Amino acid sequence: MADLVAERTNSPGLAAPLLRAIGIAKTYRTPDHIGRLVLEGLDFTMRADEIVAILGKSGSGKSTFLRILAGLIPPSHGQVEYRGAPVAGPVQGVAMVFQSFALFPWLTVLGNVELGLEAQGVSAAERRRRAVDAIDLIGLDGFENAYPKELSGGMRQRVGFARALVVNPDILLLDEPFSQLDVLTAETLRNDLSELWTQRRIPTKGILMVSHNIEEAVEMADRILIFSSDPGRISAEIPIALSQPRAPDSSPFRQIVDQVYTLLTTVPGRDGRRGAKPEPIGFGYRLPDAAVQQLSALIERLTEPPYSGRADLPHLADEENLVLDELFPLIEFMQLLGWAQVSGGDIELTAGGRVYAAADMLPRKQMFADASKPRSTGAATPRSSPTIMMTKCSAWRISDAIQGLVTPAEAGVQGDRSGSEPLDSRFRGNDESPGKAVMRRRRVAKRLLRLMMASTRGVVWLND
Repeated sequence: MADLVAERTNSPGLAAPLLRAIGIAKTYRTPDHIGRLVLEGLDFTMRADEIVAILGKSGSGKSTFLRILAGLIPPSHGQVEYRGAPVAGPVQGVAMVFQSFALFPWLTVLGNVELGLEAQGVSAAERRRRAVDAIDLIGLDGFENAYPKELSGGMRQRVGFARALVVNPDILLLDEPFSQLDVLTAETLRNDLSELWTQRRIPTKGILMVSHNIEEAVEMADRILIFSSDPGRISAEIPIALSQPRAPDSSPFRQIVDQVYTLLTTVPGRDGRRGAKPEPIGFGYRLPDAAVQQLSALIERLTEPPYSGRADLPHLADEENLVLDELFPLIEFMQLLGWAQVSGGDIELTAGGRVYAAADMLPRKQMFADASKPRSTGAATPRSSPTIMMTKCSAWRISDAIQGLVTPAEAGVQGDRSGSEPLDSRFRGNDESPGKAVMRRRRVAKRLLRLMMASTRGVVWLND
């Protein structure tokens, strides 16, 4: 391994890209044969001696992108190149550490670490020597014969790192490797990996890491890629020129953290700038998965001391014990409703948000009803500015609008029919079995989708 580390230091081809992604797109086919575009138009280049972090909301395609780079799944469009050669499958020279530990329970630590070498056809003696070296390097000396069930979570993830490093990869792909660990264990393992990297004790020339921890990304990475959603694209790139080791409490560090929070939480056109006009949301815009109870609780908390209507987002997340996947949808929902603005890493309640916080239950319901009404009742709503429909039941409530849709020209916003007869009785005949009713609903829902896409109006449905 020492020879390979020297190669990393002295290689003359360090300026050439290690890994390139060109025009990557990925579409998943759903059971009803309607494709869902997950990634679109992704261009990425990784050069030697850099750590790149990817941040984005859940469902933005970060893990899918990593698997495409690793050759584990093919892209629908575009191409991945490793050292100039097309990637058509798993590549020797690229290793991956998964979010779940992904260990074989019937193999010992030594057996799990040797597995990749065995797949490469390495001799038994050489496998054992390299596996023992990797286990020692990652801090598991003495646990070679232990089984995964006998190890803690942190030790299991160390086995995952050893299994990846033992094949001497050029590129190490990390899919949220610390997310399943407690805070102290994650920090220890993160520091150990950073130490191996900065001291050049591993031959790896580049690390690409998916994370949901902004501070973690700023602490480790040389640049950060921000992924947007639906479909996933690289919406921003932030270079980090801070020297290692980095002080999380320093002013430059906090400024970058605030910048990342702002990019991740700001809905386009709703960044709090004076005179900024909100951008209309499109037909395919996926509404945030946010519970009304959590939304109300957060708004109420923001009106109380020490926030008094304005809070620093990193501080708010820490104080209220909100992980990013909980915080981001709530903030996005508040901005869409016009009850909060995000700027410079801070969130501030608008006048509407303060009114909502002070209101009782019935006025709050009325505020939601007002927010769900179309902005214009005369002319047709443009495709780029759909109405947000607020319904009170499950996804099948979308069928409620079918009775009011006759032609594409008449496709409009239907009111809530909470007082009408039960949905099941309207869509099932007296002699129709429940199974046939389900199939009929699916056909009707597909017809509604085609009508909405063909019409000049867009409808976005928000279900609780």
